[in-house]
Amino acid sequence: MNANTPSDASTELDWPFQIYRALKDADVRQVSYVPDAGHSRLIRLAHENPKIQTSVLTTEEEGIAVCAGAWLGGQRSALLMQSSGVGNCINMLSLMNTCRFPLLTLVTMRGEWAEFNPWQVPMGKATPVVLEAMGATVLRLDRPEEAGEVISAATALAFDGNQQIAVLISQRMIGRKKWKETK
Repeated sequence: MNANTPSDASTELDWPFQIYRALKDADVRQVSYVPDAGHSRLIRLAHENPKIQTSVLTTEEEGIAVCAGAWLGGQRSALLMQSSGVGNCINMLSLMNTCRFPLLTLVTMRGEWAEFNPWQVPMGKATPVVLEAMGATVLRLDRPEEAGEVISAATALAFDGNQQIAVLISQRMIGRKKWKETK
């Protein structure tokens, strides 16, 4: 399947594709990320589009700087991360708020529905509170059929309203994670 020309029928409930399409419609030209299984399809779609520059990060806070630099250079960007990564970029979030730069971050949630790893629970619970404390507006994406609409609203708030927007993608949408022992 070509990321630029899939049929609507085959992608109706393909929420990563709906997110990709909303980002493309909003003229997002840069996508940075720390590799994450929950964002894997969206990351592949971004890589397949020659008009989108992708950047692999070593830590999520670098993505805040990439978003600031993209905006200063006249481009729109999105930062993809997992909820555990929000804790890594708390201080950098102040840059976007203080300088009034737009920020769009899409956060796959851990530590909520059917979580098996207790280490993920505290940051999962703290993620919306931390983001709001740092000035971000938090939107939730809980239903696949709402992906395009929620991301479209988020891009308008971020790039037309110069706001810092975090969209939390429910762990239920990503699916139950299972511990796999390898030998």
